[in-house]
Amino acid sequence: MLIRQFLAFAFVGAIGTGVHYAVLMLLVYSQLAPVPFATTIGFAAGAAVNYTLNYTFTFDSRRPHLQAVPMFLTVAAIGAVLNVVIVWVLVSAAGLHFLLAQVAATAVVLLWNFSANRAWTFKGSKGR
Repeated sequence: MLIRQFLAFAFVGAIGTGVHYAVLMLLVYSQLAPVPFATTIGFAAGAAVNYTLNYTFTFDSRRPHLQAVPMFLTVAAIGAVLNVVIVWVLVSAAGLHFLLAQVAATAVVLLWNFSANRAWTFKGSKGR
C-alpha cells in the first residue's frame, strides 16, 4: 500500500509539477518575475492542483476540507520554503541553471510532501 500510495502521489505530483514548471518558465522567460518569485508562484499553482487530486485520488480522504486544507497548506508552505531555498542556493552559490536547480529541489520537496501529508494531513485515510 505504501508503494502504491507513493506512486499515486508522485503521479499527481507530476501533474502539479507540470503546472509549477509552466508558470515558472512563463514568468522567467517573459521577464515578469525573478527566479525566486517565479518558482514560488509556480509552486503555489501546483500545490492547488496537488491538493485536489491527492485529497480525492491518492489518499481518498474523508477529512473535512476545513481541517485538511490548512494542514495541507502548512506542509506545502514548508515545502515552498525548502523549494525556494534549494533553488536559490543552487543558482546563486553553485551557479546551476535555474531548471536544473528546480529539478533537484523538486526531488527533495516530493519526499518531504509525501511523508508529511501521509503522516499528518491525510493520516488515517483509506488511500488507493
